[in-house]
Parts: sequence; structure tokens; C-alpha cells
Amino acid sequence: MLTRYRVMAYVTAVMLLVLCTCMVAKYGFGVGEDVTFVVSQTHGVLYIIYLVFAFDLGSKARWPFGKLLWILLSGTIPTAAFFVERKVAREVRPLVVDATPVTAKA
Repeated sequence: MLTRYRVMAYVTAVMLLVLCTCMVAKYGFGVGEDVTFVVSQTHGVLYIIYLVFAFDLGSKARWPFGKLLWILLSGTIPTAAFFVERKVAREVRPLVVDATPVTAKA
């Protein structure tokens, strides 16, 4: 579940940066209207998937509502998801390691 969140955080952050670039091209230079539409729709779908994975991770890690809200919103702020993802991974990784069952060797 941590890996799913991390992948979607990176994908969402990269797509948001691509979308920002497309928006500058569209509104600043009047080019790329079709590309901007496709990128915005793609980012929207990927952001919804990111929300589902982040919420799933947050509910299992028992984050308080304010923390969960910040993590969910980080997918809407350019570059924020990169930093938030690293912090979340550092906090959650020990929980994942502790929850991993140990198998006995014969």
C-alpha cells in the first residue's frame, strides 16, 4: 500500500508539472489547446486514483484528519507531492516493517 501511494504521488506530481507547462503554453503563447485538454483530463483521473490510495494509506496509518487533508491536497500544489511523499514514506516505512509477518525457517 505504501508503494502504491508513492507511485501515484510521483505520477500525480509529474502530471501536475506537465499541466502547468501546458497552461503556460496555452494562455501565455496561445498554443497547445488540445494537448492541455488531454493532460488536464489525465491529471484529473490520476489525481482521483491518488486520493483513493492516499486515503487508504492514511486510514490504515490512523492519521489525524488534518494530516490526511494536507496529504490529499498536496496533489494539487505543484512540487508539493514530491516533498510530502518523502515525509510520508519516512513515517510509514517503520509501520510497514513492524507489520510484516516473520516466517520461521525449518
